[in-house]
Amino acid sequence: MTVKLIVQIPCLDEEETLPLVVASIPRQIPGVDVVEVLVVDDGSTDRTVEVARACGVEHIISNTGRKGLAQSFAAGIHEALRLGADIIVNTDGDNQYPQERIPDLVAPILAGTADMVVADRQVRTITEFSRLKRLLQRLGSRVVNWAAGTSVADAASGFRAYSRDAAIRLNVVTDFSYAMETLVSAGRKRLAIAHVPVTTNPKTRESRLFSNMFEHVMRSSGAILRSYAMFRAYTVFLLAGGFFVLVGALPYLRFLWWVATRSPQVSGHVQSLVIGGVLVLFGIVLVVLGVLADLLSVNRKLVEDVLLRLKRLEYGDASPRDLAAAPDRDAAPEDRPLRAVRSQRAP
Repeated sequence: MTVKLIVQIPCLDEEETLPLVVASIPRQIPGVDVVEVLVVDDGSTDRTVEVARACGVEHIISNTGRKGLAQSFAAGIHEALRLGADIIVNTDGDNQYPQERIPDLVAPILAGTADMVVADRQVRTITEFSRLKRLLQRLGSRVVNWAAGTSVADAASGFRAYSRDAAIRLNVVTDFSYAMETLVSAGRKRLAIAHVPVTTNPKTRESRLFSNMFEHVMRSSGAILRSYAMFRAYTVFLLAGGFFVLVGALPYLRFLWWVATRSPQVSGHVQSLVIGGVLVLFGIVLVVLGVLADLLSVNRKLVEDVLLRLKRLEYGDASPRDLAAAPDRDAAPEDRPLRAVRSQRAP
């Protein structure tokens, strides 16, 4: 059976660096029969689309307006699946990542040992990163690994490979960056995740995701917490509620201590009871919300299961792990799995 790899490149005003990215994508990869490139234009105002056509990019889709990196990534994944990709590699249009390492990135998927592979940029060796940024990157990766139950060395890396099955299973709902959310989602869904060390290319421009380090930390933290809460809502609310109940118990203990050791006239310390009561009540409310969130998470899992089945009906269900058992794409139409393909091929 023909194994198809699509390299998707989300782009925003990348006319200068896009030729370097496309030219460095290997077109001959062991175990892969077809390699195609998909550019996702996120409302570029320069000549990104024209440059992509001139570079021979096979597929180009354009957002109506600027949707952001996460939604551009999701649009690219859907389009790649419609085009029949067995493996999807995501890279950046700023030429940060070494596209020549794509064969190493997809090797674990072809071998059937991984559903998702993340490139490890080896942040400690990137001299362009400040000491604070390197520290925050390592700390962020540890937090994401804790939330996802994984052991990925570079959680923020956008240079990744996904098997067809993994791409079908993952859903992006954030507006900031797909990196954290898809990793937490993959970990919680027990997908096999591997990582490959790479060295990055020299920096070509500043990041457009955030204007400063503080914004990056805040938005990344929010994305991690939201992703974790989606899968472990009961745990999040239970811990938060237990914290407030515990804190609320302290004023009660203070009041009892005054009753036991001071004058019986303790009317001046009744405020401790009020404060403690409010905190305990708030904690109980959080626990109740946790129960409701847990029930909603069950509903979310059922909805995701239905969505997964719909995606498999639309895109087909082939993956490198079972390529040998899958029907040939060159077979007669009645022998092929149901697949709806919408290709926007560059002229």
